Amino acid sequence: MDVFSFVCAVLLCTVVAHGKPTLRKERVIRDPEQNRQAHEDNKSFQYDHEAFLGKEEAKTFDQLTPEESKDRLGKIVDRIDSNEDGYITTDELKAWIKRVQKRYVYENVAKVWTDYDLNKDNKISWDEYKQATYGYYLANPEEFEDATDQFSFKKMLPRDERRFKTADLNGDEAADREEFTAFLHPEEFDRMKDTVVLETLEDIDKNGDGHVDEDEYIADMFAHEDGGPEPDWVKTEREQFSDFRDLNKDGKMDQDEIRHWIMPQDYDHAQAEARHLVYESDQDKDQMLTKDEILENWNMFVGSQATNYGEDLTRNHDEL
Repeated sequence: MDVFSFVCAVLLCTVVAHGKPTLRKERVIRDPEQNRQAHEDNKSFQYDHEAFLGKEEAKTFDQLTPEESKDRLGKIVDRIDSNEDGYITTDELKAWIKRVQKRYVYENVAKVWTDYDLNKDNKISWDEYKQATYGYYLANPEEFEDATDQFSFKKMLPRDERRFKTADLNGDEAADREEFTAFLHPEEFDRMKDTVVLETLEDIDKNGDGHVDEDEYIADMFAHEDGGPEPDWVKTEREQFSDFRDLNKDGKMDQDEIRHWIMPQDYDHAQAEARHLVYESDQDKDQMLTKDEILENWNMFVGSQATNYGEDLTRNHDEL
């Protein structure tokens, strides 16, 4: 569900497209075991790859032969085994996945930094970001006569400014690396989570009443275009809305209920992924994995965040 599909083709062609903070993203990360039954007919583990990587990233290992994939995975396993006892525990997998996730966030900021730091003062001001991202639109409004495009830009610009100001801790209208990281990846920062909740509400709340009703919740996931019956998974989501999303049973979600939905406090994504990988690959059921067990199930792991798409193999050990 990778919160916003408003960016039009003109935007992609005329402004910097790196790390745009208002692109559509996953609303909530689900425990893979919750959806296992629905995907049991797919034996290729593609669900695991796409659920935790996204389709594009999952393609990286698709370019390798099985032999190349196994070879790369084996070297990564040696690095995950932090105490070098020959076994990979759930805690070791969890720690590795968290490390990879954190590094990805900061590397993503590093890749786009120079696109926005126009005066090279090692800060990104709001004006610099606005110019790099919206400059063409602001200078050539006549080229954006389509009502949808106009609405998109008018919605995105003030939302980005609001998010930027929230990330800007000292209020100097210029973001250092940490502040800009909070701007681009607000889901990683506790102080930004109110912003994530508000943006989610604004995206799904089509009638503008400040709440998300059941139909709006479903419409965010499923476009009912052919007029036929709803798929079974949509019916299940309607039940989820009634049973678990609408906590006060008033027929709609407020901001607190949205927070509970997209940021469940009792859910740790890295822990869930680590447990899932162990559960699926632990042949002798000792709650630990050997390298042989992992390589036996290599097709799942090469698409997992644990491998970071194979990029770990190009790094010095100290960098990891």
